[in-house]
Amino acid sequence: MLDFQCKSRYDVDDFRKLIHLLRQKDGCPWDSVQTHHSIRDNFIEETYEACEAIDSENSDLLKEELGDVLMQVIFHASIEEDAGRFDLDDIADHACKKLVFRHPNLFGGASSDNWEELKQKEKGYTTQTQRLEAVARSLPALWRARKVQGRAKDAGFDWPEEELSGPLAKVDEETAELHQALNGQGDVEEELGDLLFALVNLARHAGLDPEKALNKASDKFIRRFGAMESLSDAPLKELSPEAYLALWQKAKQTDSDKS
Repeated sequence: MLDFQCKSRYDVDDFRKLIHLLRQKDGCPWDSVQTHHSIRDNFIEETYEACEAIDSENSDLLKEELGDVLMQVIFHASIEEDAGRFDLDDIADHACKKLVFRHPNLFGGASSDNWEELKQKEKGYTTQTQRLEAVARSLPALWRARKVQGRAKDAGFDWPEEELSGPLAKVDEETAELHQALNGQGDVEEELGDLLFALVNLARHAGLDPEKALNKASDKFIRRFGAMESLSDAPLKELSPEAYLALWQKAKQTDSDKS
């Protein structure tokens, strides 16, 4: 039996102790062998599930999902504590100091620097390129592209504010280069990436979130695919390309009539 007192209500210290006990050799066989890398994807998944709870405005679900995210934080901190490098208190100490540094006007200091300038000083960046390189590669690609472009804008590298003709022309240019690559005159993957990057830039200038736009497009596709399947008298795999196209057009029309 683990040395843990069961209660009617627990706090963060209990959570911290419970994770520590589960990770011991005489604790949970699964928890005791996990590493930062083995549960990395769990961290990402739990974070997205918390975001889903936020989007659905479900407070009970959000409480549950934030608990799962906090469990990941405590778990990783416990691994580091056992290795003697840092613990959860060190994390809190570092985070508090960072917030105090970034709000000098609220904690007895004075600064004319904005939030980004203070972050740049804190990180010790000496070039704008370092700020671009610091955008996490683990972010979704569209999100990362948008942040990279935003930081380039901070350095003055951007189309004029709310200028759409330039970004749109760039999309046309990259589309033409992709056509050339598909015809054997270039690297298809590279040109496809350039086109996606240009589309993100266009979305940014139009004041739109490319992640949100693509998710809406995926939702629309699923909705229309479902309508197409319900309209079909046979399994979709058995349809001819012509029948497939005809059903798709009907599904699109049905969906458009509803919207």
